[in-house]
Amino acid sequence: MTKSKEKYTVTAALPYANGPIHIGHLAGVYIPADIYSRYLRAIGKDIIFICGSDEHGVAISIKAKKENKTPKEVIDKYDSMIKDAFKKFDISFDNYSRTSKKIHHETASDFFKNLNKKNIFIEKESKQLFDNEAKQFLADRFVKGICPICNNDEAYGDQCESCGSSLSANELIDPKSTISNSKPILKKTKHWYLPLNKYEKFINEWILKGHKKDWKINVYGQVKSWIDNGLKERAVTRDLDWGIPVPIKDGEGKVLYVWFDAPIGYISSTKEWAKNNGKDWEPYWKSKNTKLIHFIGKDNIVFHCIIFPVILKESSDYILPHNVPANEFLNLEGKKISTSKNWAVWLHEYLTEFPGREDLLRYVLTSNAPETKDNDFTWKEFQSRNNNELVSIYGNFVNRVLVLINKYFEGKVPTPSNLNDKDFEILKLINQFPEKIGKKIEDFKFREASQILINLSRIGNKFLAEEEPWKLIKNDVKKAQNILYIAIQIAAALSILSEPFLPFSSKKLKTLLGISNTKLKWNDIISLKEIIKPNHLIEKPELLFKKIEDDEINYQINKLNKKSSENSDKKKKITSYNNFSKFKISVGSIISIYKIKSLKNYKKFKINIGEKNLNVVSKIPKTFNDKKYIGQKVSIITNLTPKKIKGEISEGHILSTKNEKGDITFVIPDNNIIENGLSIS
Repeated sequence: MTKSKEKYTVTAALPYANGPIHIGHLAGVYIPADIYSRYLRAIGKDIIFICGSDEHGVAISIKAKKENKTPKEVIDKYDSMIKDAFKKFDISFDNYSRTSKKIHHETASDFFKNLNKKNIFIEKESKQLFDNEAKQFLADRFVKGICPICNNDEAYGDQCESCGSSLSANELIDPKSTISNSKPILKKTKHWYLPLNKYEKFINEWILKGHKKDWKINVYGQVKSWIDNGLKERAVTRDLDWGIPVPIKDGEGKVLYVWFDAPIGYISSTKEWAKNNGKDWEPYWKSKNTKLIHFIGKDNIVFHCIIFPVILKESSDYILPHNVPANEFLNLEGKKISTSKNWAVWLHEYLTEFPGREDLLRYVLTSNAPETKDNDFTWKEFQSRNNNELVSIYGNFVNRVLVLINKYFEGKVPTPSNLNDKDFEILKLINQFPEKIGKKIEDFKFREASQILINLSRIGNKFLAEEEPWKLIKNDVKKAQNILYIAIQIAAALSILSEPFLPFSSKKLKTLLGISNTKLKWNDIISLKEIIKPNHLIEKPELLFKKIEDDEINYQINKLNKKSSENSDKKKKITSYNNFSKFKISVGSIISIYKIKSLKNYKKFKINIGEKNLNVVSKIPKTFNDKKYIGQKVSIITNLTPKKIKGEISEGHILSTKNEKGDITFVIPDNNIIENGLSIS
């Protein structure tokens, strides 16, 4: 166990206020953070558990435009939804704030001004995409185009969600503004950059050497990869109208980059908590006796392990993270969770459809948590974990104990006498479980910790099955008393040790055992020879968990597939006739075909369209026979803006498809005599 003087500041990634919470968020961040925080409280640590809504950035603006609302209306809607779901699910935050609050704006602005005063930032001009119709610079997510890697025509300016490649907006082929659908231009703008390259030695010493043995492999590996590839300057400001205004001269029309201001939200939320509770916030962020723990998903590792620590290092007296136990991603029924495709299980819907079963979801997501690799959630496993573990093992043991004591001893804990070696062995075994579970929690191995808890109820079930007190009661009452006395001690230990994992069930079990008002603590289970004394009156038995039937699961699977199908149908109707009619499609013939050394599986076609020849760069399969297609008539879109692809200019797009074997087939005119250059309508 850890030293009593230590403080803990535990943070959970700020959920982005452009949508509700789903099971991926819970499994990756909020459930493990809650288990850890509850455990620290249980062993008497001075701990604050901090979170809040992340309410700035381009995604909020995009959501506002889609919903025809103001950004303020969007963040108010989703902050309320998120906060309500967390409250009902009993995530035990000490403070849940918002980055739109004045206290956060002031805190983030102060950080920027202090770093700027110390000349940490680099000011420089660069050319960035600008929407001339909307009269604004375009953040990455406000730009769409063709991915230069896989030809997906829905790639964003920061990432292609089809092939997963990281991109910059300037790399996209035929980029379009998502605001006006116009082609953006390049325009000069000034921004402030954090020179991360200057901190490679610091990150290397602090993490790669200092935390090689105690940080999770997946986190360590990603940080090492970033360092190995070389850190680069990173902008901390953006050209946007939604966010925290850049608080210095020449900052007009610019805001702090969301990933500069969002982690500072942990500090502003702590300040808010301190103000509301008459506390001093600084020891939780500046004391050497404080351990700072960040719970995040793997997509946020770079911000919490590199960018935010650099900001803290260059600010006065702040401590650095003690650990960043990031989880990987949770998939759903074999596919990646996608909010845009509605392929998700939403927390607020779950709470409505499974009332009183909050702990079930907590348990399933813990026992299958993506701690070091991506994992999969399935509704069938959800049902199996409930029926075969919570109901048949944990719940069954507790219910048997309560039923037997009420039936044979009028609800009073039996008085033991002449306990044998096996009895003492079981009692000593109970004393070991707080440290066993606690060690796994402190090592951020929550899956293993949850299974150790279930193992304690397995021990109870095995003990009852071997001793059979319902038979002994006829001929050996004292022996039956001993067995049930020991069994109720196991149940009492479960009520205490299950609290971080199953808070609702823990509370209910304590009530059934009549120990809700006692001051029993986690570490009491280590030292106490008996947790519940003889003659203590317990309540009538009630089931802790209920079996889940097939029809409940089938409903969820059908609902999931239906929503995904409906969303897919909507997407199929996106392209309008008016948009399609803007394309100019002409007849041409292939003159020559060339290989491109710098682009694998790409070739350059020279195509005659009557008055002139066009160069077209296109991805084709390895089996493509160049000679076969020389002279072939093709249909080609000719009014696309020329685009440079790895040094090669592409001036159009050939219409083609693929057969079942993957061979390319061109869309050609049915009359090969048609002259080149004629339009197709």
